Order: sequence, then C-alpha cells, then structure tokens
Amino acid sequence: MARLPLASRETAPAGQEDTFDEITQGGIPQYGPGSVMTHVPEASKHATALNQYLRNHSSLPLKAAELAMLVAAREMDCQHIWNAHAGSARGAGVPDAVVDAIRDQKPLPDLAPDESAVINLGREILRNHQVSRGAYQSALEIFGQQGTIELTLVLGNYTMLAMLINTFETDLLPERTEPLLPVIPG
Repeated sequence: MARLPLASRETAPAGQEDTFDEITQGGIPQYGPGSVMTHVPEASKHATALNQYLRNHSSLPLKAAELAMLVAAREMDCQHIWNAHAGSARGAGVPDAVVDAIRDQKPLPDLAPDESAVINLGREILRNHQVSRGAYQSALEIFGQQGTIELTLVLGNYTMLAMLINTFETDLLPERTEPLLPVIPG
C-alpha cells in the first residue's frame, strides 16, 4: 500500500497551487512516480518535462531507451518501472530472451551491439558508479555523443523515478501483464 495519500490542491506547498492545477488537468496520478511528485508540483513539472524530452525527442532509438529503462528498473528492483516498460521494450525490438534474462538476473544471451552497449554502460554506472573506457567507447560508437549523454540521462532519470517509487511504495498498476521482478527482501 502506498505510503502517501493522493495529492490534492489543498496539500500542495504554498505558492504551487496553480502549478498543481496545471499538472493535474488530466487527473491526479494514482500510481507510480507521478503519484509522489504531484505532492511537489514544481518539481513534478520539471521532472516530467525531462522525461517527455527523453521519451519523445531524444536522438536515442526507442529500443535503446526502453532497454535502459529496464536496466534501471532491474538495478533498482523497481516493480512499477519494470512492469510499465518490459512490454514496451519487447515491442521496441528488445528480444524476449534479453528481457527475461535481465528480469531473472540470469546470464545474458548473445546481444546485438546496441543492446550490449546499453546494458554494459547502465550496469557499470549503476553498480560501480563509474563507466569503463570500453563501455563508454562502445556507447559512443553506437549512439554518438548526444545519444550517449541521453542514454545516461535516461538511466539517471529512471533511477530517480525508481527511488521515488521504492521510497514511497507506490501501488502497482492493476492491469500489469509482466511477471514481478524476483527480489530478495532486504
């Protein structure tokens, strides 16, 4: 059960009521990071703008972006992001065997160069907080400078969203179709 009740105009920080009205025109998010960020409308507005840029206007191919989202979800053990993006990743061309291996933390099958670049860079930065010269060079050769920057932004953005989801234990979407991530309780 989520740790926060739904946000409302009355619970918005002083001076952010108009922004609350602006960001909730389509309704108040009940699930995921939006259900948390809506409590701080100004932050939500800016975080959502970055997310929209990365998802809709970056140079990064959709397959790479969706795969990066899965890497962040798996590294952060974030059920919501995993369930929101595993199907999209499959639809964007990430092979089922790759999605399933990431989910189950099993050895990866043979990877295409773009898949290897995303997974290696993502795992290195999220696990080691550094990226090796080889992982960096591979991403740079495949995605270029702008794409590598955007890949890193996707990883960081979805890690931030996972932190919000995991901290506030937001509820999962009821219509999820993907199996839950196997997570060892901490």
